[in-house]
Amino acid sequence: MTLDAKPADELFMPPLRQGERAPEFTARTTLGDVSLSDYRGRWLLLFSHPADFTPVCTSEFIAFAKAKPHFDEMGCELLGLSVDGLFSHLAWIRDIRDRFGVEVNFPIIEDPSMAIARGYGMVGPDAADSSTARVTYVIDPEGIIRAMSWYPMNIGRSVDELIRLVTALQACDASGASTPEGWVKGGAMLEPVALSASEALLVEPRADEAWYFRWRRL
Repeated sequence: MTLDAKPADELFMPPLRQGERAPEFTARTTLGDVSLSDYRGRWLLLFSHPADFTPVCTSEFIAFAKAKPHFDEMGCELLGLSVDGLFSHLAWIRDIRDRFGVEVNFPIIEDPSMAIARGYGMVGPDAADSSTARVTYVIDPEGIIRAMSWYPMNIGRSVDELIRLVTALQACDASGASTPEGWVKGGAMLEPVALSASEALLVEPRADEAWYFRWRRL
């Protein structure tokens, strides 16, 4: 599916789901035109923010900019979005540089027609204004949505948690294991649970385990 500028009532879609292919789009950004397909082969963090020149969004963009080298190490690109226009984006990131000494060196999509925001379910058809929700999509190298989060306008996201999330997804893909609560890189992982009675009966857990809860033995 490709997103184009269409009337809002024709374009609105319910929020996307994990495991779905992320809709293709081409858009103008602070770093030139980009298409979703440009990111194929790499992980992508696509995140929307309600508006430029707002306190919570400013704190998030400063944190994302400072963390970009870490995302680069993971092979994960950053791509922001709001329904503000390009010149508003440019004025905002310039002000962030001048006032806080932080360069926002990842692209920010302008979406004044709300084509992408509505196509991704970031703005509902009954929204009181055009502000996008604080939504994050983690998109894998195949273009599949692997995880997402939704925050209210007055609550900032945790960039550290998003780094942990992408790291965990990559570790699970590489190992075939799962991650327990609070897992961080280098921590113990869990074996997949048995999916049949015959398989479960063959499992011999250790004293601190169960047939449905076993640590990956390195």
